[in-house]
Formats: sequence, C-alpha cells, structure tokens
Amino acid sequence: MEIVYVYLKKRSEFGKQCNFSDRQAELNIDISPNPELSALYVERNPVDTGIQCSASMSEHEANTERFEMESCGVNHVEGGWPKDVNPQELEQTIRFRKKVEKDENYINAVMQLGSIMEHCIKQNNAIDIYEEYFDDEEAVEVTEEAPSAKTINVFRDPQEIKRTATHLSWHPDGNRKLAVAYSCLKFQRAPMSMNYDSYIWDLENPNRPEITLKPSSPLVTLEYNPKDSHVLLGGCYNGQIDKKPCLLHRHVMWWDIRKISEPTEVVIMDISRKEQLENALGAISLEFESTLPTKFMVGTEQGIVISCNRKAKTPAEKIVCTFYGHHGPIYALQRNPFYPKNFLTVGDWTARIWSEDSRESSIMWTKYHMAYLSDGAWSPVRPAVFFTTKMDGTLDIWDLVFKQCDPALSLKVCDDPLFCLRVQDNGCLIACGSELGTTTLLEVSSSLSTLQRNEKNIASSIFERETRREKILEARHREMRLKEKGKTEGKEDDQKEEEAALDLDELVSKAEEEFFEVIFSELKRKEAEALKKKPKPRKKSSMEVEGSEEVEEYIGEEEEAGGIIGVNAVEDMSEEVVEERENEPT
Repeated sequence: MEIVYVYLKKRSEFGKQCNFSDRQAELNIDISPNPELSALYVERNPVDTGIQCSASMSEHEANTERFEMESCGVNHVEGGWPKDVNPQELEQTIRFRKKVEKDENYINAVMQLGSIMEHCIKQNNAIDIYEEYFDDEEAVEVTEEAPSAKTINVFRDPQEIKRTATHLSWHPDGNRKLAVAYSCLKFQRAPMSMNYDSYIWDLENPNRPEITLKPSSPLVTLEYNPKDSHVLLGGCYNGQIDKKPCLLHRHVMWWDIRKISEPTEVVIMDISRKEQLENALGAISLEFESTLPTKFMVGTEQGIVISCNRKAKTPAEKIVCTFYGHHGPIYALQRNPFYPKNFLTVGDWTARIWSEDSRESSIMWTKYHMAYLSDGAWSPVRPAVFFTTKMDGTLDIWDLVFKQCDPALSLKVCDDPLFCLRVQDNGCLIACGSELGTTTLLEVSSSLSTLQRNEKNIASSIFERETRREKILEARHREMRLKEKGKTEGKEDDQKEEEAALDLDELVSKAEEEFFEVIFSELKRKEAEALKKKPKPRKKSSMEVEGSEEVEEYIGEEEEAGGIIGVNAVEDMSEEVVEERENEPT
C-alpha cells in the first residue's frame, strides 16, 4: 500500500518566487595550499564508522488547522415564566410555583435528580478539590537528623581549691562570653583559704578567663543586664549568726565592667520578719517573666511553688495560689517562653510541667531517676524541648513531640555532679557547670535547635490535652473523697446509734433495779410503822402472809408485762388486801 502525503499551502506563504537564469562562473575566493600544515596532518588508522541498523527517518512538518478559543460572558436573568405571569409581582410568582410543585412531572424529575445531587453534595463535603491545605504553614526547614550533641570547649576553675560552678549567664550581645559564678554550697564546709573570685570567659579562649570578678563573699548567682551588657548583677553567699535565729542574708552586688576593681554598691536584703519567722518557707529559686510584670513565682525548699502578685495591696492577695508536687527543694523554675501559662519545675528525682489552670497536680512529669536532678531550662527556640541536669553528670534533652516517656538524648558530660546549666538564646549552645568548677560547652544538632513544622500547634495541643485530663482526674478525685467522707460519716452515725441503743438498755435495766429497790424499801418502812402503831405485838396472821404474797405476785405480773407500779399503788393494794382479810368471817 502506497502512502501519499498531500501538503496544502497557499502560494503566498512560500515566500518570494525564485528566478533562475544562465550566467558565467565567478571566483569569490582563492585559498593557496600551505606546506606547513601538511606536517601537522596525521593519518588515522583504523577508521571507525558508526552504523545505525534501523532505517533513517527524516523529520517532516505538517500544518494543521488552527482552533481559536475565546472567553465570553453571559448575563443571566430569571426567565421561563409564562406570558401571563409578571416576574416582578411576588404574588403571581408564588402562585405559579405552587401550581408547578403540584405537577407530577415536576415531582418525578425532582426525585430523580435529587439522588444525583445528594451524591454530588456528599462527595464535595468529603473531598474539597479546591482546598489549600498548606497555605498557612510556615516555611520551616524540616530536618530528619537524629538528636545529637558534641563538646566544643571546657572551662576549668583556675584556682587550686576547686569550687562549684553555681550559676551561668550568657553575654546578651552576640553570646560570645560566658559569666560563671563559683562558690561552695556545703554549709560551714568551705575551706578557710578558698578564693572568692568569679570569672567571665571568652568562648574562643578556654585557657584563661578574660575578666576576674572580686566580690567580698563567694558568688552564688551572677547575671548580665539584658539592656546594658557592661553591668552584671551578683548574689553573694554571706552568713551571720544572731542570738536567737540564724539568718542567711544575700548580699546583692553589681559590677560595671569598665571599672571592674571593686563592686559599685552593696545592698543587704532581709525578707524575714520576727513575727513570721516560725512559719516562713525557704525560697531557693525565683521566676519572673517580663511579659507578666505583676506576677512572679517562688520555688521553696519544701517543694512548694508559690505564685505571687507584687501589685497586691493586702497580704492575702499577695499569694495567688500554691502548687505542691516535689518532695524536696525546687532548684529550677521557669515559664515556657512560648506559652507562659505552662512552667517547668525541677526538684528531687523528677522534672514536672505545670499549668496555671490545674493547681492540684502537674500535667506532665518525667519518671523518677536514680540520680538527683539539679537544674533545668526550656529551649528558647522550640516550645516542646527542655533540658535537665543530674547529679551523676548526665545531661538529658527532652523532646515532647518526639517521645514523652524517655529523653530524646541523654549525654554523659562528666564524671562529677552537674549543678547548673544555661541555654544560649539561639538554642544551639548549652553550658553545664559541675561540682569541681568545670564548665562544659556543648553544641546540639540542628534538629534540637530548629523550630519544626507545626511544632507550636502540636505543643499547645499537648499542653491543653494534658490540662483537660488533669481537670477530669481532679473532679473524679473530689467526687471519690466526698463519697468516702459520706461513708465514714454514715459509719460514725451507725456506731453512735448502736452505742446509744446499748446505753438505753443499760439505763432502763438500771432504772428498773433502782425502782424496785425503792418499792421494797417503802414496803419495809410501812410494815415497820404499822408494827410500831399497835400496842401489843402479835404474830403475823395467815391473812397478812397471804396478802404479802399476793402483793409480790401482782408486782411480778406487772414486771413481766413491762408496766411500772407506783409506790402509792402498792400501799393501797396492800391495805385493801388486809381490810378484806379482816372482814372475812373466821
């Protein structure tokens, strides 16, 4: 079969027509041979030639008819009304609609189309093909790198007598310097020749400190001024003994680095009062968030967190609420930088996360470790990450999004107990201070220092979910306590009723004994008086004997019947019996 291609094209589209004619040959250029180039010629042997087994096809082009498209708008107006119905008149249109709705054809058409439309509506409700799922998401780089950390530098106490690194503070501008406070926290065990100096270290030079601070007493805390990096605030450990109480004063000093020889000012603060000293709690940690200027929180040595209002006017309003959760001192207390309503506490063998909406118990907590926890802090860049240090020299990094039962990374920093830690503002560097004054600088991986996609919403949902759970458990516990209280009160009432019933029986029996003793004593008295009135004593007749026997029988019958006999009734009865016996004929 022969294939024929027919090309259709207008003559005007082929271009200008070519006109051919005969003429003499012309020489445009003449290149003479160059013998020097022949020396550069190399004959190629063998010669390779590529051969294509398939048939060679030439490329062809074909012109097709062009299909033009254009967009047109249509103005839609309400129509389809009969000529006798004016669409502008509401009554006429309503009357016509009612007439059409009663038509059987209309009803059948609606019923047939209704099922189709219902299917389409359900399909649109199930899947919205026009929905944008990720339009509000932040463009955050997600890293799948495993959590890790590495040691960058180690800053050692240059003194011969090693002291504990009690507090760390990062330089606010650039975070290229680190201030470390050194002190001995063992009460009355500090060596007499111990040096009081603290230092400011440059991260690039771990061999010697850049600046030496010389306080009058060992520094327990040391903090940079966030607005003026030339000013530091330090809390000294300095004790004095009074006659009755032993008060521990904190000397607060501040240095100007430009004049570093001596502290600029010394202020002694004593918050204890004589009348409240017996009931006072020892404050060991303090939390103040600049976004909440009227509130601050205090962690005590008794394991209680106290939320205070510094703008309160009365003593009752100064303490807002208390949180009970630790068995020992609270060494770390910090609010979440993203959600200030949630705060972290570190004490005894566990770290706990609290919510101000749930005051009876914490919403989340770590397991009880074998070693004592000494410090903790939130990550400044990730709301679901926090750090804790332990007395066995281990740094634990917790990631609530990754897992909640165990730390995401547990790193053995040194063999000595770790006492403090501080996280850099960018979340990449962590400084840990040990008991022997060694400060270790670590760098964490990008997965622990980079905000993950949708992490804020996930952390918020975790905190809200755990807060609701604790509220439900609190309500359940209150209900159970009320039931137990009702049961104990019911048991006490039953026991009281039983005791009252036993007491009533004893009282009745005792009253009966006393009553009959009174009766018999009265009978004996009456008989004695009767014998005294008669001039001559005579032998008791059988009638009197029978009368007394009848009285005793009557009393016994009344006693069995449960009745009570009065003394006068017994006397009257005995007299009547005697009179009857005397009147009887002999």
